[in-house]
Amino acid sequence: MEITILKSEITCPECGHKKKEEMSTESCQFFYECENCKTVLKPKGGNCCVYCSYGTVPCPPIQKK
Repeated sequence: MEITILKSEITCPECGHKKKEEMSTESCQFFYECENCKTVLKPKGGNCCVYCSYGTVPCPPIQKK
């Protein structure tokens, strides 16, 4: 049985602020606002969500593949 990791630490590429967040198991998150500098993050090209681009763990839908 595979375990899906639900927490990922997002690092803002603008200011370096890090925050652990709980990810949705149902869908990918396309936008994320950094609570420190207010920059709105979007996925890098080829990634489905901000967790796959800026997080320490990819989103649950990608983990299940």
